[in-house]
Amino acid sequence: MTYRDRQPGLGLTLLAAIVASVAALIAYFWDESGVARTTGAALALFGCVAVAVASVLVLFKWMPHWLNLTLKWLCLIGSALTALAAYFLHQEVMMWAMILATIGAIWNLASRKGHARRSSTIALALLTLPLLPAPDARAQDWPGFHGDLQARKYSPLTEITAANVEYLEPVWEIETGDVSDGSGELPQTVWSATPVYANETLYLGTPFYRILALDPATGEERWSYDSQARLEALTQPALKNRGVTYWEEPGATGACARRVYIGTMDAKLHSVDADTGRPCEDFGQGGVLDVNQWNDTNDRWPLSLLQPPVAHEGRLFIGWAGKDWESAQAPPGTVFAVDAKTGELDWTVNFIPKELWDRTGTANVWTHMTVDPERDIIYMPVSSPSPNYYGGNRTEELPLATSVTAVDTNSGEIIWSRQLVHHDIWDYDTGAAPTLVDIERNGETIPALIQTSKQGMLYVLNRETGEPVFGMEERPVPASDLPGEVAAPTQPFYDIPQPTNTSDTWPGIWWLADLTSFGHCSRMLDELRYEGLFTPPTAEGEGTLMYPGTAGGMQWGGGALDPTTNTFYVNTQKIAQILKMIPREEYEEVAGESGAEQGYYPQEGVPYGFKLVNFTTPLGLPCWKPPYGTILAYDLDTGEQLWERPFGQTQQWGFYAPESWGSPTLGGPAVTAGGVIFIGASMDAHVRALDAASGEELWKWRVEAPAVAIPAVYEHEGRQYVSFVAGGNPILKPQVGDQLITFALPESFD
Repeated sequence: MTYRDRQPGLGLTLLAAIVASVAALIAYFWDESGVARTTGAALALFGCVAVAVASVLVLFKWMPHWLNLTLKWLCLIGSALTALAAYFLHQEVMMWAMILATIGAIWNLASRKGHARRSSTIALALLTLPLLPAPDARAQDWPGFHGDLQARKYSPLTEITAANVEYLEPVWEIETGDVSDGSGELPQTVWSATPVYANETLYLGTPFYRILALDPATGEERWSYDSQARLEALTQPALKNRGVTYWEEPGATGACARRVYIGTMDAKLHSVDADTGRPCEDFGQGGVLDVNQWNDTNDRWPLSLLQPPVAHEGRLFIGWAGKDWESAQAPPGTVFAVDAKTGELDWTVNFIPKELWDRTGTANVWTHMTVDPERDIIYMPVSSPSPNYYGGNRTEELPLATSVTAVDTNSGEIIWSRQLVHHDIWDYDTGAAPTLVDIERNGETIPALIQTSKQGMLYVLNRETGEPVFGMEERPVPASDLPGEVAAPTQPFYDIPQPTNTSDTWPGIWWLADLTSFGHCSRMLDELRYEGLFTPPTAEGEGTLMYPGTAGGMQWGGGALDPTTNTFYVNTQKIAQILKMIPREEYEEVAGESGAEQGYYPQEGVPYGFKLVNFTTPLGLPCWKPPYGTILAYDLDTGEQLWERPFGQTQQWGFYAPESWGSPTLGGPAVTAGGVIFIGASMDAHVRALDAASGEELWKWRVEAPAVAIPAVYEHEGRQYVSFVAGGNPILKPQVGDQLITFALPESFD
C-alpha cells in the first residue's frame, strides 16, 4: 500500500531541499562563503541531502505505513535543524530554503486523516521551538538564603497549589547528628539554616559548622566538609548557623569553578569545591579566610560569621555578629567586601565615625543583605550601636546606625542611608534584609524596597534615593529620665503600610492572666513606665514596658514577595517585655543568670546594667492579650493591608493553646506561584502551608523542633520539593533538633 496520494506539501519539501543542497555545496566549497570546508557546513550539507533523499523515498517508494510516517517525521526534524544550522552559519539562501522545506513537511503531516490535529500541533511546536526564548535555567533553583539576591523568597513553581497542597507528604528526611541541648560539654545549638539548591545539589550548613551536600530527591549524602571549628560559645549563648553561600564563576571549569562557603563563630570563612567538598586552596590560606585579622579596634571577641555572606559579581559581602549587651566598647560594625576566589580584601564600609570608636561600637550587619543586580547596589540592614539600652556615652548623632543603607557594590561608596530609629536605646536592630519590589503607583513604576522592623513598621523606600514612597512623619516621643541620657525628641513614623504592631498603645492586660495570677499583671503594670512606642528605658519602679520588645515585631526572617501581584507576606510577633535599668553598684549585687535573650546583662563601661524579661505571670502566662503572633498580607502598590490571621499555636508544658491565640514566631515565609505560603517559625514545632489569597491554613506537619529557618522551594528532575530545617531556638522554647525534612506531592498524584 502506498501513501503517495496523500503527500501534499512534500513536493515543496523536496524542491526546497534540492535548492538548499546546492546552496550548501557552494557554501562548503566556495572559499569566500566564510564557512568553507568547516564541520558546520558539512553537517548542513548532509542535512539538506538527507531531507531531499527522504522526500524522494516517501514520494516515489512503496513502503509500510510505519516506515512512511517515520520518514515524514525525519523530513520535518531534519529540515528544522538544518534551517537552524544555516541560521548560525549565516547562509540565508540555505536557511530560507530549509524553512520552506519545514513548512512543506508540516503541511504533509497535518493532512494525515485521523491524526491531523495532533500531528500539526506537534510539528508547529517543533518548528517554533528554536525561535522561542530559552527559559531561565535557574528559575527552579533556590540558590541563596532568600531564594534570590532581591530577598523575595519567591518560587515560580506551580506543581504544588492551594488546591492540592493538602496531599503533601515527606519524601525524605535526615538527622545530621550536629545537635546539643546544652546539658553536656557543648553549648546548646540554634539551627536556622536555609537549605540552598544549586548545581543540582542541596547544600546545608550545620551548627557544628559542617557543610553537607545532599541528593535533592533522596537526601543521600554526596559529600561533607568539616571546618574543624571551635565548638565554643565565643560570642553567642549557643552554637548558631544560618547556612551556606553558593557561588560559581561564569565561564570557569574545573576545580572550584563552583564553590560553597561557610562561616564559623571564631571568624573563619571556608571555601570548598561545590562538586567534591575539597578546600579551594586559592582562597585565604589553604581555603580558609581569617576575617578576624581585620578586627583591630576594641577586639573584645571574634567577628562571628553566623549568617552566610552574600555573593555577587565575583565578590563576597561579609557582615558579622558579636556579643550583644556585654559592653559599651565593641568592634565597629565593618562590612567587608572580598574577592570570591582569593579572599583578598577589596573594600570596607563602617557606620560609626572613627572618632567615636573609643566609646561605642557595633552598628554592624549581623543579618543577611540584599542586592539589586541591575544597579550594583547592596542594601545593608544596620543594627543599633553599643551599648543597646543606654546612649549617654554616644549622644552625638549617628545617622547610619539602625538604618537601611545603600552601598555601591563595586566601590563601597555609600549612596544613601535612611535611619529608622534616632539614637536607638531600645535595641531595635534593623534585623532583616529588605525586599526589592517595583511598585506601580499613579501610572509610574517606582524601584522600591520594603524593610521590616522589630518595632512593627514597614518602611517602603525608593531604592535609588531612600525617600519614603508612602510618606513619613517625625513625631514627638517621650524624654528619658536617666541621668546623662538624651533621648531623641522625635522619631520617624510610617503609617502606610499599616504597622504589624500598634505604636500608640499595647494590647492591654489579659483578664485570664490577671485572674489566674491574683492580680499580679495589674499590679506590675502600675509600676511600669509606658507612653507608647519609644518609651525610654528607666530605672524607676519596675522599669519600662516595651511593646514591641526587642524580640519584635518582625524578626530576621523578613517577608516574602509575590512579584506578579506585588503582594507581601510577613509574620510578626506581638511580645510585651519589661526592661529595667539597674545602676552599676546595685547591678553588681543583684545580677543573676541570663539566657534565651532574657535575664541580666552588664553593659560594661556605662552607669547601668539591665534586666530584660517577658511580661508574664509567675507561672509563665503572658500578661497581655492574645494573639501573640500573626501573619499578614499587603498590597505594595497601594500600601493596603489585605488580611491578617493568628499564626501558629503557643505551647507550654506540652499543651497547645487555642489557634486564635497565635504563637511567637522566628523565621520567615516563602511564597510560590502556586498560591501557597510555606512557613515554619512557630513555637508549636509544625511546618505549614497557607493559602496566599486568604492566609487560611491548608496543611501542616509536626517536626522535631521549631522550624525557625526559612524553607527552600525547588524543582529537581521535574518534581517540586519543599525543604525545612527543624533546629529550634530557645527564644521560642528549649527544644532543639537536627532534622532536615523534605516534602513533595505523591508521584502518583494526578
